[in-house]
Amino acid sequence: MTDPKGLITYTEEGKLLVPDFPVIPFIEGDGTGPDIWRAARLVIDGAVSQAYGSTRAVRWLEILAGEKAFEQTGNWLPDETLELVRTHRVAIKGPLTTPVGKGFRSINVALRQELDLYACIRPVKYIRGIPGPMLRPDDVDMVVFRENTEDVYMGIEWEAGSDTARKIIDLVREDTGREIRADSGIGLKPISRTGTRRLVRMAIEYAIEHGRESVTLVHKGNIMKFTEGAFRNWGYEVAQEEFGEHTLTEEQLYENHAGTVPEGKVVIRDRIADAMFQQILLRPREYDVLAMPNLNGDYMSDALAAMVGGLGMAPGANIGDGYALFEATHGTAPK
Repeated sequence: MTDPKGLITYTEEGKLLVPDFPVIPFIEGDGTGPDIWRAARLVIDGAVSQAYGSTRAVRWLEILAGEKAFEQTGNWLPDETLELVRTHRVAIKGPLTTPVGKGFRSINVALRQELDLYACIRPVKYIRGIPGPMLRPDDVDMVVFRENTEDVYMGIEWEAGSDTARKIIDLVREDTGREIRADSGIGLKPISRTGTRRLVRMAIEYAIEHGRESVTLVHKGNIMKFTEGAFRNWGYEVAQEEFGEHTLTEEQLYENHAGTVPEGKVVIRDRIADAMFQQILLRPREYDVLAMPNLNGDYMSDALAAMVGGLGMAPGANIGDGYALFEATHGTAPK
């Protein structure tokens, strides 16, 4: 039974109310999960004790997902786990197994979609003393906002040769005159105005609150004009409509301010995704907050993590309007 005294709640103004002894659910994880969780728990408990003495502490509550859940309940992601995260609002998890090519839905993706954790936020910053491949790794200080619920990661796919795949191939031929090979697997890539605007809104709010100078929209809109191109356009749209007094475009920056960002302003700009991979390697100091669709965000955040020592040095937070799930970004056996 849940102790109401340990619940995190909201004020009428939407501010979090955290009790002195909050109950925080945790998912131990698969593979290396138990090992990193034991270490993480010691660090978190030690940090809270150092800061607050005996006046505050986390009370941990184990919830099940992954292999441990399947062994005990026959379900990889029990409904009770989702309900407990909803009840307690904040949770932490280790890495979870997803078999490749077996028609098995990713538990990580399921958690994000079921709880509508639409922003995957990954700060990437070099920690001095960590070995890495870069000549100047301390130039890297970026925060990635990756859309977490849409794009190809929705996992809406049909196997090659299936009835639905054939129907879609026929529809494309009839509607556009384009030919898709008959032995093709088919997948969808939904990107919505709603999903884009709320992600970019959160990225801009973060930049304003933390004194960051730019938000870069990363996309492949030169090819995928109605999905990733729309992401770019909707991103600029929300910046202009909701943050006009705080933001300016890159064009305005050079036309009106000689390339120098005015104090208190955030520059909104965009970059093509493949070119951006070169930019983060050659000019990392020019980039700050990055916002992008799901697939690009997965690639980009992992590449950035490699620049500062690897995925083991890259924390991640999955944030929605009501819930948050914090995690290691690596898999069950990172190398």
